[in-house]
Amino acid sequence: MSRSDGGRAMSTAAERYRKLGLRGSLATVHRYPIACKELSFILRAAYHELPKNLKSVVLDDALAAFRLLPEMKTQSAVSSATLLAQAADAALPKQKKNMVLTEFKHAKIAHKKQRKTRQEDIDSSQLPQDVLLHIFSFLDFPSLIAAMLVCWSWNYAASDNSLWQTYYTRVFPRADNSLKTKHQQNRSLFDDQQDTPTPEETAMPYIDWREAFKRSYIANSRRKIIFDRGYCRHCKTVVWLNGINCSNHGGAKSSNNEIKPVSPQQVVDYLLGDFCSSDSDDGDSDSDDQSVSRLWAYPKATPS
Repeated sequence: MSRSDGGRAMSTAAERYRKLGLRGSLATVHRYPIACKELSFILRAAYHELPKNLKSVVLDDALAAFRLLPEMKTQSAVSSATLLAQAADAALPKQKKNMVLTEFKHAKIAHKKQRKTRQEDIDSSQLPQDVLLHIFSFLDFPSLIAAMLVCWSWNYAASDNSLWQTYYTRVFPRADNSLKTKHQQNRSLFDDQQDTPTPEETAMPYIDWREAFKRSYIANSRRKIIFDRGYCRHCKTVVWLNGINCSNHGGAKSSNNEIKPVSPQQVVDYLLGDFCSSDSDDGDSDSDDQSVSRLWAYPKATPS
């Protein structure tokens, strides 16, 4: 390889890594575990092949991940940080390894202290359900699912039917319009048959929006919602997904064939230039079924 080819490969790898946006994603609670997992895969499978400058960037991101750990409130954050520490232990040279593992130990101690403080605050003050419902309305889908697992009161608020109607309308706008159209057609048919229908007879029938979301979730691009990462053929890069859409599109809806969900190993392949956007996703079907089953196993809380 000539010097110019080597420089081009270095800049290309660095540019692809920049587009992954791992450093910025570490500060987001629901993206922190995914970013840590991808960093761990990069350390194990690609670190020794990366240019020297990019190795330093990856090392800095790993250190940043551990420094942010005390601010994370989920057990999945601790598990993913542990996975990252194990990868650093396996891949880094001795001096850098010791530095990273020391940072991880300090982060775990700080996280335990923060967790104890937060638990005391929760015990002394519980937010009202209407306040929780208002807060949850701003969450994205992965964060709402995570919130349902925190405690009984959060599960109850996150199971609110109007909240799930909002999510249904946001993720499946066409399906929501078809439900309303169907009701209007049924009402017109009823009006043709009777002169004076009662309000109860013409009212919109009750819809369990969580169940409706579940059905549409399974039927429409199931893997694209489960996966937080995807390759956008329009952007030509690995992106974060908002529901089933590319986060780079500013809320615009992505077409069905524009997004290809990717695994952490495929993120490594993308970084090394070995990723093929036309690879088949069929091999992931079994894991997708298991993910769907786990997601909808979360029960609704009911008042006692």
